[in-house]
Amino acid sequence: MTQPAPEAPEAAELLEIALEAARQAGALLRDGRPADLGVAATKSSPIDVVTEMDTASERLVMGLISARRPDDGLLGEEGASRSGSSGVRWVVDPLDGTVNYLYGLPSWAVSIAAEVDGRAVAGVVAVPARGETFHAVAGGGAYLNGRRIHCRPAPAPGQALVATGFNYVQSVRDHQAEVARALIPQVRDIRRGGAAAVDLCDVACGRLDAFYERGLQPWDMAAGVLIAREAGALSGGRPGQEPSGELAVTAVPGLHQPLQALLDELGAWHD
Repeated sequence: MTQPAPEAPEAAELLEIALEAARQAGALLRDGRPADLGVAATKSSPIDVVTEMDTASERLVMGLISARRPDDGLLGEEGASRSGSSGVRWVVDPLDGTVNYLYGLPSWAVSIAAEVDGRAVAGVVAVPARGETFHAVAGGGAYLNGRRIHCRPAPAPGQALVATGFNYVQSVRDHQAEVARALIPQVRDIRRGGAAAVDLCDVACGRLDAFYERGLQPWDMAAGVLIAREAGALSGGRPGQEPSGELAVTAVPGLHQPLQALLDELGAWHD
């Protein structure tokens, strides 16, 4: 059963905090990027990188949230985590698209979602290099720079522009490449942007028809999925399931079900 959204004043408060944190972190990342930026650490593989700016952004976001709402829980990609007592948890990717950022490509973002009792109720994805901020509150629609946005009308599957992403572990990437190879002849084309939060927002505003990926973490999709859904898109995992690390599929209505079924058949949900 769908849980009711929180009272409007609380959702609005959470959104304002997320917008302010994303604005400050985005400015830090855009204006404070060192000319000699390099890799500070690696995670799942030598190409899954962390820079000093990832951790600086996370410190800024978590510090602001903690100052405003000290009883809330936190979950951040770079390790910030705590349990809370308020029923609210913040799910933060301080720099989604780190490799893009490292190379000077514009497709990177700050992604912040507020969950109430496990359900995302406010989300912000700021894409500073594009001058864009997406936001949504559950039940309130999705917005880009303050203007209401909607996903595209459903195309025929063969005319769909679909985005995806690839894992940093080579054995997993090999299988994902096989899935993409099988999918390409059945859609218009495939894009690989390199930042899941940005891809989800591009579905929301009509730049893509669909996005799918295996291996996403909560911070990769919490805000973006809410924004896409509030723009009219559908999001799930394997048929009948919610999006998860196993598989996340977000697409315009009319395309979501056939794409979800096709990806399930192609084995996009396993390595």
